Amino acid sequence: MRRFDFTGGTAVVTGAAGGIGAALARGLARRGSDLVLLDRDADGLDAVAAALRATGRTVHTYQVDLADAQATAAVAEQIRTRHPRIRLLVNNAGVALGGRFDEVTFDEFSWVVEVNFRAVAQLTHALLPALKAEPGAHLVAVSSLFGLIAPAGQVAYSASKFAVRGFTEALRHELAADGIGVTCVHPGGVRTRIARDARVGSGVDRVQFEDGRRRFERLLTIDPATAAEAILRGVARRRGRVLIGWSARLPDLLVRVAPAAHRHLLAAIGRAETRTPAQG
Repeated sequence: MRRFDFTGGTAVVTGAAGGIGAALARGLARRGSDLVLLDRDADGLDAVAAALRATGRTVHTYQVDLADAQATAAVAEQIRTRHPRIRLLVNNAGVALGGRFDEVTFDEFSWVVEVNFRAVAQLTHALLPALKAEPGAHLVAVSSLFGLIAPAGQVAYSASKFAVRGFTEALRHELAADGIGVTCVHPGGVRTRIARDARVGSGVDRVQFEDGRRRFERLLTIDPATAAEAILRGVARRRGRVLIGWSARLPDLLVRVAPAAHRHLLAAIGRAETRTPAQG
């Protein structure tokens, strides 16, 4: 499969109001892509779009809460109608929830799965005809470090991110014949707001949670722009997987060489980050 060509193509990015999504939008604009940006944060989305339009890029924005399946379907239909040919789709949006499985309600658990996995599958399914209509198209889904390992206190997040990983890896095989590349991204400690904006499970001790969150945030050292550039380099080279930072690469290696014994690493993570939200 030839290298991906960004110039002149339409790129759709979810979660584009901040963090990795906003950095991806800026990186894509520098590479000559026209942009379709989605986020639930209307003000943040407008700010990102205004800055990119000032550079001369064409930018369309859609404010949507991806937890709402009907709203997601409506936005997907609008995008497909307005952009019948899409060269790149980046499913980046994600949410986090703090708490053990027995400390969260099933509605809280389901909210994470709806945003982190159902919306990814739904948007991909709806926009796949537009990707197939564009020669050399590419699909990206952002999983997580916790799509490689699954520590205690991260059942909802890990379940959703492992689902993204399996979904993406299977699609890679299915879409190869169509000439569509597929990349699954596993960020480690990227400095975004996902931890700060995480919901807290109804049964979680708030004081303990906040203490864990503060300690966890000190581990988030990778700049979102660095992460975005790693993702875009991976897209250009049609890589199947992109691991961002030692905090993703080391656990991935340990899982491969010690599939059972790596639980000791998970225990250490659990002690350091008990009841804290995930990253990526």
